Amino acid sequence: MIEVRHLTKRYGKHLAVDDLNFTVEKGQIYGFLGPNGAGKSTTMNIMTGYLGATKGEVLIDGHDILKEPEEAKRCIGYLPEQPPVYPEMTVEEYLRFAAELKKIPGAEREAQLERVMCLTGLEGVKGRLTANLSKGYRQRAGLAQAILGFPPIIILDEPTVGLDPAQIIEIRQLIRRLAKDHTVILSSHILAEIREVCSHILIISEGKLVASDTPENLERTMSGTGHVEIEAREEKHKVEEILSRMDEIRSVDCEVLEDGTVKARIEAKGAEDIREQLFLTFAGEGIPLRTLRLEKRTLEEIFLKLTQN
Repeated sequence: MIEVRHLTKRYGKHLAVDDLNFTVEKGQIYGFLGPNGAGKSTTMNIMTGYLGATKGEVLIDGHDILKEPEEAKRCIGYLPEQPPVYPEMTVEEYLRFAAELKKIPGAEREAQLERVMCLTGLEGVKGRLTANLSKGYRQRAGLAQAILGFPPIIILDEPTVGLDPAQIIEIRQLIRRLAKDHTVILSSHILAEIREVCSHILIISEGKLVASDTPENLERTMSGTGHVEIEAREEKHKVEEILSRMDEIRSVDCEVLEDGTVKARIEAKGAEDIREQLFLTFAGEGIPLRTLRLEKRTLEEIFLKLTQN
């Protein structure tokens, strides 16, 4: 759906985007992450045709955004961080205006307006001025204009910023519904949101792509060798002796907790998950394990590791 090839953007001497390459496939929700100043917003603005590139190209469904802007933009719905609503217009007037700008045929316009208002929950406020809407409803109005025309690609820049928890849940549910018929690119600083909603993650730092994978694969590969934590109600020397007999283990760090339980943090020799071997070994000794869990890096830890110098 989207191909970004050798994308470079300079502002004077400042290199905002540095030879960026990635592909967005059809039918997924992509999380687009990067610290402030990483080039994330610049990249999104080039992808949507708001900015020109210094070098490189962006293909939207085969159309070059710079050489064929009208054809490429027809494939994209875009919600910037600040919803582009007009305070003197009602919600319905604003959406009609957006439909005209998008050149939606008159025969289809009414049906599309009703559909997007129903999809975004705006039917009850369609006669109200956008200036009098809550931030959550203004965000919905901006999202409705992005959906109009039902383009195959929806790009959302910080769609839940400033919303309360209930509104955030509603927007997340809406994004999931959109993903059934659209490819969605979602930019957010809320990493828990990205982890919950997105099927693929792109991370950029200093204008370069530093990661592109599913959340699960990122967490698995960035965790390195497996670390397992166990707790057993047994003497420390006995736990250490049992673990010393296991060939799969590289190192063990044991401590005795206040209630007498022994807690051990175990590093495996490889990336293999050794929880089953641990369970069977301790069960064979007649020692039940009160805790047995595999340690993994969180998405927040992975993000910091990849983007901090």
